[in-house]
Amino acid sequence: MRRLFAAAVLCAWMAVPAAAQTRWPNGAKAAVVLTYDDALESQLDHAIPALDTAGLKGTFFLANVKEADVERWRAAAKGGHELANHTIFHPCTHDVYPADPRYVSEAYTSASMLREIAQQNVLLRALDGKDRHGFATPCGQSLAGGKDYLEDLRKVGTVTYVRGVVDTPANARADVAKADPMHVPARGFGEGATAEEMIAYAREAEQGGGWAVFLFHGVGGDYQAVPDAEHRALLAWLVQHRSEVWVTTLQGALDWAKAHP
Repeated sequence: MRRLFAAAVLCAWMAVPAAAQTRWPNGAKAAVVLTYDDALESQLDHAIPALDTAGLKGTFFLANVKEADVERWRAAAKGGHELANHTIFHPCTHDVYPADPRYVSEAYTSASMLREIAQQNVLLRALDGKDRHGFATPCGQSLAGGKDYLEDLRKVGTVTYVRGVVDTPANARADVAKADPMHVPARGFGEGATAEEMIAYAREAEQGGGWAVFLFHGVGGDYQAVPDAEHRALLAWLVQHRSEVWVTTLQGALDWAKAHP
């Protein structure tokens, strides 16, 4: 009886399909996406030069773009980095991100939020000449007047994806082709983050066969800043492991996964 039970359990286990894994270019086991929020000067001063030296590309979500930095962002786009939408004024709830009362999310409606996102796309197109742009929710919130606007945003098709600030387990990130582009997970790294912690995240994706989407703000300056040296150490590890992990932009990863399910 025990043998029959054991055989039955084994057959049942074998009948359960394994989690699908995305097949990345050139046999890579995982994709790594490096994203940076808020159009910060430390990104222009430290992150982009480090990425360029390493031959890697990042995704930059722009909000509150300074006029003095316009040409530098245009140059970043020409260099192959992805510029993406983070609204114009970065509206969050007033308790999370105090701002001018006109630019907290409580002052918005879904319609006005969508108009601002569409208008930011106009700026992005002027910078990079592209018709398609992704989006990241300010503060990880998708609220306008206290109501969620993501489904409205999905309907109008203004953006190609929405990156949040919440991560999911590695097995849930394995089949990127089936991921909801309106709820792209990400893991944030900031003050005190070490290269070892960030590399462990990339290895986690490598073992699961999916992707790791990093979220940074400042790099060696500004706020929530990951130390510049630790960021550079992560990039050096990624360069050394090019055959195992494919470093690409967020749009690039989604486009590949969709084309190669």
